[in-house]
Amino acid sequence: MMSVAGLFQLGTVLMTSGIKSLLINAETELNNAQLYALLNRHRLGDDGDVCAEDSESNIYAIEHGEPVFSVYKHPDATLWIITEADRSSTTILLPEEY
Repeated sequence: MMSVAGLFQLGTVLMTSGIKSLLINAETELNNAQLYALLNRHRLGDDGDVCAEDSESNIYAIEHGEPVFSVYKHPDATLWIITEADRSSTTILLPEEY
């Protein structure tokens, strides 16, 4: 698989128990490939379903080493992806887990 350079490093990728539950639930369609695709969108600057103001904040955050926040609406749930300011980690979570 070919890797495309992103706008920032993800660091260690973590997921919350809510995301893990969606992955193992036979009634949901969320899978690992979809999570990888969302992580790639996130690191390439496609912050998904955020408002224009949050998108502008993300551009600033990428350029100035601040946290980057993306929102993706999946048929099974809304997922948030947050990369820490120091780029040491990125967490995939459900909004209610924040």
